[in-house]
Formats: sequence, structure tokens, C-alpha cells
Amino acid sequence: MADNIETIKQLMTDGVRAKVYPGAVWATGDAAGITAGGTAGVLDPTHPEAVMRPDTVFDVASLTKILAVWSSIGTLWEDGALPLDEPLDGLWTEVTGHPLGQVTARQLLTHTAGVPLRAQLKNLYGTDPAAIRAGVLHEALHRGPGEAVEYTDRAALILGYLAEHLSGQSLDQLAHNRTWQPLGMTHTRFGPLPPETAARCAPTEIDEDTGRHLKGVAHDFSARLLGGVCGIAGTFSVLDDLACFLRYMLDPATAPARAGFGPNWVEESLTVHTGTLEPVRGLFWHPAPGTNPADRTYVHYGFTGTSMWISPKQGTWAVLLTNKLYFTRDRDPLTRVRNTFRELAFG
Repeated sequence: MADNIETIKQLMTDGVRAKVYPGAVWATGDAAGITAGGTAGVLDPTHPEAVMRPDTVFDVASLTKILAVWSSIGTLWEDGALPLDEPLDGLWTEVTGHPLGQVTARQLLTHTAGVPLRAQLKNLYGTDPAAIRAGVLHEALHRGPGEAVEYTDRAALILGYLAEHLSGQSLDQLAHNRTWQPLGMTHTRFGPLPPETAARCAPTEIDEDTGRHLKGVAHDFSARLLGGVCGIAGTFSVLDDLACFLRYMLDPATAPARAGFGPNWVEESLTVHTGTLEPVRGLFWHPAPGTNPADRTYVHYGFTGTSMWISPKQGTWAVLLTNKLYFTRDRDPLTRVRNTFRELAFG
């Protein structure tokens, strides 16, 4: 593994030189903590004195779906408040009589619910949060539930609304109270960030309204439209907090106080639930590209350039945090870095 660590360091540095991202923070670990880690590059090439640090704050984008939605749905499942295979119209009067009522939580978690493929909230429903919620929950399905695996942000948005309905708490409160605070994830929160925290945040894409890179404000437009808190995106975090989360997934005994979800939810989620449909999916997690699903190395990505992997079979995890969106929306350069990093981290 020592040789792999040096190769990872070079991989990260090469990514900076090739302008795949301005900088990166990475780590590998197990249930005991971080086993290796490092940084490369800077937050912003126009300010080269501000180097990437282990405590750099990142807009983790779609990792929100894991940190806030998946974990919160897990707490409700563990509490017995959310059967995964019961149609939603039996749990949620807001969708009773609407197409979404025939969908199950498991189908949303596996992206087999048949809901529309793109959020496009403002174009479809305007800017009022209540109108957006009603539009999303009452929209016609794109196809029949269970027919195909099709990734859509709407699944997380709907599950976030469902978690709020069943818990009586907003999604940010629920995630903080049941997951982030118990696990000691003291630097994880929804944005916008306060100025002192935003100062050490990695900037992402240029905001068309201001002409400046977004920094401490969610890149995702849907999250900004909904005040910063939604199931799609909007969470900010740091490496140590993600390490706490992944350590706990491998061994719940690592937490100072038990989080709302536990080992049963982890086991349920890191298992293929899509049968013969392709691509195969667990519950919001999916087998890492290039791996055999039987090896159970699962991954989730964030559009801004973030990634988390976990392998219960090997008892290891890995995190790669970058702000690749500073330069480009092109996914291919970072995809190559991600895949190489995963190969080196997990062997």
C-alpha cells in the first residue's frame, strides 16, 4: 500500500497540473480512522497562497443525497416509520390520488420509480417553494415504476420531502439531530455558509449574476432556489466529517452516540436491489464502475467534484474532494482520476 500512496499523491498533483481541478483533498481509511491522506493544489488559482488543507470546506453537491437524505430515510426505516415497499399513498396524504402515490420508497432509492428525469424546477413550477413542492409531488410519471433504472435528482428531492413529512422536522434539522451531531460531524451543514466558514471553502462555478465563483453558496440551482436546503444538494462538509460518517458505516461502535441509522440500514443499502435491470443499484449507493458488484465496493459522486467509496467486504473506505467545477463541467478528466484513485485505494 505504501507504493500506492505515493502513486495517489502523484495522481493528485498531476490532476492539478492538468487543470482537472484547482486542488484536492483525499484520504483512505477503515473503521479505526484515516490510514492515509493528503492534499494538492489550491482553492483558487487566482489566490495561490490559499492552498488546499485537510479542513478545507467543500460544496459536496450530490453527496447531500447520502449525508442527509439516505441517512435520514435510514433513521425512519430503523424506527419502523417507513416501510420501503409500501406505496406512498398509504403513508402520505399529500400524494394520495396522484401518480407518485403508486411509487415506493425503495423504487425512489434505486432510481426505478419512473419519476421525471430532470428537476428543472424554476422552468416548470416557478420560484415559490410551495408551488415547487406541489409540482414535484403531483407531476405525472415518466414511465411505470419498476420498468427501468434512470438516475434523477427528483428521487432525492421527493425522499427529502417524505422524510420531513414523517419526522415533523426540516431536512437540515433531521440530518443534524439524527446523524451529524451524534457522529460528531461538527463542520457539516447546509448552506449558505457564514462568512468565516465560507472563507475556507473551495469555490466552484462562476455565478452568472455576479461574475464570481460561488463560494459558500450551493452550486446547485435547485438548492439555491429552495433556500439552500433540499434533498438534491446544498450540503457543505470537510474530510474529517466524511471520515466519521464512513467509519460509522463500517463499525457503529466508532460513534460517540449512536446515529439514527445503523448496521441493518447499511447492509440493506449496500446490496443490489435492481434485479436484472441495468445499471445495478443499491439504495442510493451503486457499485463502483469497473468493479464486480459481488465485491461490494460502492460509491456516490457529487457534481462539483466530490466522491465517497466504501467496501464493507474489505473494511475500507476512501474520499476524494475536489472543486473541478471551477474549471469545467466536462466529467471525463475527473472520471479518469476517480477511477484510478479507486483502483489504488482498494487494490
